[in-house]
Amino acid sequence: MLSRTADNLYWLARYMERAECLARILDVTQRLAQLPAAYGGSTNEWTSALLTAGCEDLFSQVHGDEVNEKNVVSFLAFAPENPSSIRNCFEIARTNARSVRTALTMEMWETINSAWLELKRYSTKNMTREELARFLTFVKETSLRFDGAAYRTMLRNDAFWFARIGMYVERADNTARILDVKYHVLLPESEHVGGPLDYFQWASILRSVSALTSFHWVYRESVKPWLVADLLILNAQMPRSLTSCYQNISRYLDDIAAYYGRQGTSQRLARSNLTRLGNSRMDEIFQMGLHQYIDAFINDNNRLGGSITEQYLV
Repeated sequence: MLSRTADNLYWLARYMERAECLARILDVTQRLAQLPAAYGGSTNEWTSALLTAGCEDLFSQVHGDEVNEKNVVSFLAFAPENPSSIRNCFEIARTNARSVRTALTMEMWETINSAWLELKRYSTKNMTREELARFLTFVKETSLRFDGAAYRTMLRNDAFWFARIGMYVERADNTARILDVKYHVLLPESEHVGGPLDYFQWASILRSVSALTSFHWVYRESVKPWLVADLLILNAQMPRSLTSCYQNISRYLDDIAAYYGRQGTSQRLARSNLTRLGNSRMDEIFQMGLHQYIDAFINDNNRLGGSITEQYLV
């Protein structure tokens, strides 16, 4: 496979996953912003959305200090000047899909193309909360349809593996950021990690990754911060957990290595990150600080992404 084709498939999957993550970030932020003040954190929840998406500096260049629901929703969902807005994610994904149209199945292409056409129906003008909820649902359902189409219709070859690796690298980054925003931004400074339960905020975090029902199935007790962190970091049964993502990344990188007959740096980094997750324990993570642990993980995940690019995509 040409490196250009692999690069398009990899980033196509990443941008589709990123669009869904942004929709989930906006959804959970709206839920948190509507909580009673007694349950809120010490900072503006809409600022936390920008931090989670990693675009606070770019937002300040466009909107200055006016961090409110209207500006943040517009910036993260529709702003052309934000390269990672949902609209731009869909546009870049569609452009990549057109470049590798023959490597995609008909169902995958139709999902992306129809979503791009339907996206034009939405805009920031007169965007009510009900309309925003419909828009976020549309984005999440589009990502689910694309993921399902890829899984059910693609041949298990290098095209499939590069697309899945892109999806899981992006998903790992997004899960880490969504989990981090609760501890690092929303938790009041007077609270310590593992302190008194703030049920409503944690339930919102679980809903943002479609994990509230799964949480109760696994732990069969009330929502507790360390159990939420355990589910989203170490529990391999949870599809969006960091461990589950890296099990899949390592598996598909090994498939590519076997297919091309050569191992490389990305395979070693993936196995190293998976081993580190497998050797982690929640009491040790909380002792060193959850934010510090997640920050180190995000750096390691970015390093892996860079290694995959150098080894296969350039």
